[in-house]
Amino acid sequence: MRISRNISYLILSLFITSCSKVHTIHPIRKDIVETVYASGKVMADSEYTVYALSPGTIVKKLVKEGDAVKKGQLLYVINNTAPAARLDAANITYEKAQENVSSRSRVLGDLKLAMQNANIKFSNDSLQYFRLKSLWSQNVGTKSALDNAETQYHMSLNEKKSAQEKYYSTVNDLNVSLKNAQSGVASARNDLSNYLIRSESNGTVYQMMKEKGEAVRANEAVVLIGKSTDRLIRLSVDQQDINLVQPGQQVLLKTDATGDKIYNAKVVRIYPTMNEADQTFRVDAIFTGQDTQPYIHTSIEANIVIQKKKQALVIPIKSVLNGDSVKVKEGNRIKTTPVKIGIHTLDEAEILSGLGEHSEVVESSSDK
Repeated sequence: MRISRNISYLILSLFITSCSKVHTIHPIRKDIVETVYASGKVMADSEYTVYALSPGTIVKKLVKEGDAVKKGQLLYVINNTAPAARLDAANITYEKAQENVSSRSRVLGDLKLAMQNANIKFSNDSLQYFRLKSLWSQNVGTKSALDNAETQYHMSLNEKKSAQEKYYSTVNDLNVSLKNAQSGVASARNDLSNYLIRSESNGTVYQMMKEKGEAVRANEAVVLIGKSTDRLIRLSVDQQDINLVQPGQQVLLKTDATGDKIYNAKVVRIYPTMNEADQTFRVDAIFTGQDTQPYIHTSIEANIVIQKKKQALVIPIKSVLNGDSVKVKEGNRIKTTPVKIGIHTLDEAEILSGLGEHSEVVESSSDK
């Protein structure tokens, strides 16, 4: 009996000794902010890349980095001797086609004269035929003279129709030739324009990728242009967090180019399609403070503020078990207590219910 009592005393002593070594903390009141992490880079607003549409050699470079450009302004000229010659030839053909359908047209002038002569001849032969026919009805004249007049009448009528058909058919052919020549000029002008690289909108030149004398391939990037001062923050947010992000939310970010300086921004657009390569969604933000990032394409790290609460009751998130309970010390006992979690960050969790400010929360082993 004494041995049993001694064993019980030993177990109780070990339990008390173990409890005395447990490290505990008290929940504290503090401001807490829940955020979503995002990475990305700073872009020039309305940024776009201009590509060469035709291969060749750069013969003129007309702007430089930092220049403000207008829509349609010439940036580069690629060697275009051959397409320029084709445009000249097309213009000559078009001018000739225009002349052929104008009032000065020699072709139509000759055909119109032939048509007029056929009309005059038909008119005379018609008068002669009907005059002889009237006389023959009065038994005046000869049958052979009437037959000859009738034959001549029909021949003149056919010649008149033929002259008219030839004239109007030629007019139609010349109009078709004019349209073809017009199309040829447009095509040649378009071919030539492919050798003249222009700005597609107003903005600032951020990068010129070719120098005079360098070769360029078709569809090769040659110029980077964007708005002069406006910046766009292009972020990537993990698919597990995207449902927490909303337009208008605050973004706190820093860039590789400016070190630890913190910039303020806000979410302006969320794209619905996931990038399958890294399973992220694109989110765009813009700077909201007077301080903006002067550089573009610099990498950034950002925190999107989901919600804030002042003087929340918080504990280290490592002390939360399975997201819904904590271990607390009550006297010499340690028990598991259910809790309701509110805002949480990577380090802390808000306690909505289950604990008070005087609760002794057992620290997790990783915190010791």
